[in-house]
Amino acid sequence: MSRFAKITELRFKAATTFQRRIGNPVTRRLPFQTLLETTGRTSGLPRVTPLGGRRIGDTFWLVSEFGEKSHYVRNIKADPRVRVRIGGRWHSGTAVLLPDDDPIARLRTLPRVNSTGVRTMGTNLLTVRVDLSD
Repeated sequence: MSRFAKITELRFKAATTFQRRIGNPVTRRLPFQTLLETTGRTSGLPRVTPLGGRRIGDTFWLVSEFGEKSHYVRNIKADPRVRVRIGGRWHSGTAVLLPDDDPIARLRTLPRVNSTGVRTMGTNLLTVRVDLSD
């Protein structure tokens, strides 16, 4: 394994460990934190992930910092039906993975604080569009 690959893997493990143990349990409880609910690809149970993004019309945009390694992206690949909590209100929708979209350009259109974190910690950025149905 190359030195770059080792560093990338260490960044992934550090970020996901922090998110699982501290970040996600805390931020999921904040009333106006944006949340993405997917269906677990193996369990079939709801899985909730706090994240950042922006609603534009009937579309919600986000960038996954670890691309297809992210569990919520793997869940979307298995079942694209999702729910997004925006401003304390849940919306149903269908998620679409956009590997051909420029995630760096997309991050410039999303909230700055989250975008900075995604760019800093991310190793394999992937744009995700959620077409909201309600």
